[in-house]
Amino acid sequence: MVHRRQFLAGLGASVAGPILSAFQPPAGGAGKLKIGAVEVWKLEGTRQAETGVNQQYQVNPLHVYDELRPEPYHDSAAPGMRTAAVSALYLKIKTDQGLEALYGPIDREVAIVVIEQLRPFLIGKDALAGEALWDQMYRSNRHSRAGLFLMGISAVDNALWDLRGRFFHAPVYRLLGGPTRASVEAYASCLGYSLEPEAMHKRAQQFKADGFRYEKWFMAYGPGDGPEGLRKNVEMVRMLRDAVGDDVELMFDAYSGWDLTYALEWARQVERYRPRWIEEAFHPEKIESFAALRRAISFPVASGEHFYGRWEVERYLAAGALNVVQADPEWCGGVSELVKICAVSSLHDAEAIPHGHSIHAALHVIASQSPMTCPLAEYLVLKMSSYYHFEKDPPRVERARLALPTRPGFGIELDPAKVERTSQLKLE
Repeated sequence: MVHRRQFLAGLGASVAGPILSAFQPPAGGAGKLKIGAVEVWKLEGTRQAETGVNQQYQVNPLHVYDELRPEPYHDSAAPGMRTAAVSALYLKIKTDQGLEALYGPIDREVAIVVIEQLRPFLIGKDALAGEALWDQMYRSNRHSRAGLFLMGISAVDNALWDLRGRFFHAPVYRLLGGPTRASVEAYASCLGYSLEPEAMHKRAQQFKADGFRYEKWFMAYGPGDGPEGLRKNVEMVRMLRDAVGDDVELMFDAYSGWDLTYALEWARQVERYRPRWIEEAFHPEKIESFAALRRAISFPVASGEHFYGRWEVERYLAAGALNVVQADPEWCGGVSELVKICAVSSLHDAEAIPHGHSIHAALHVIASQSPMTCPLAEYLVLKMSSYYHFEKDPPRVERARLALPTRPGFGIELDPAKVERTSQLKLE
């Protein structure tokens, strides 16, 4: 283990910021920055966490099996608090001229790809040659078109965008063409909140009072729950519409847990309540089902958090399968690829509203694109309350808006007071 003071001293600019003001790029911004090190650091600490509430499950593809389907969820009548362990992995890229980039949190399985497979390739490469590096990483592995390898590319690509922002002393959205709005509107993504009628009604009204014009709720039931589950899914939509009235848009997520017959019947029964979209009704390989659903219903069809690269997005859009593309820059290929996916989406007059697994990369891309193509950001309310635990100034919504960062790169700065233990991830 490394004491946190040693860690902060070793991590340098990417944590505390001093090298950002001291580092001077070569005259005219020319020259190369060679990558000298690619590291993943594990940060550990504790936080206060509420217990007994906000653990509502969503429908899952496995729930067609009786033994794998959970009992209906209920919040505890007497919630409590406990001290919970919290940890996160951050990717750091160092250059030979002393400039460092920081990006995270990243998933452990992604970190393994970065350390074991991408790091040896990256050492000595020009950190400013972003397009070339992306293409070379993509060509370097036969499995790069999808899954964990592309997620590893995504992490490296995002970190390199942070580095370029620090090099040119500009936020990433400036490097992508500059802001298209003063702030980005977010929708309240309600994963984890109880679907019990009274609790759901109260929460939906509170989000409206907080300024959210869009709310997304997560379905708890699917085909394995039979007619009663379908009835509950329909009743959920009705209750939410009653709670927020007609001036809030409501979106719904089925997390790949339905089939076409089920989705068509649900859509027929809830059409009167004007859903803004139905998301991930099916597994992502079922393009034909998405296309059939889109042709049959009067409101938009969304999907894409599990899309990998612009080629998959183009196949969906060419098939007429989607209105809303939800590619995630943590998974689809990073900022570089998400920008291309936005261009593909605009060709088909589809919206690109990135999945909100994380916010840093998505926020900067959205801020640089036309509001017609990228009108919204996803804000997973519960997750974001602790996801950036170790950061001094994490992205936060105020009246459903995300302010545009002003610091170089993604502006990630860690809070030494919250970092209790650190260790460098080593897999060799």
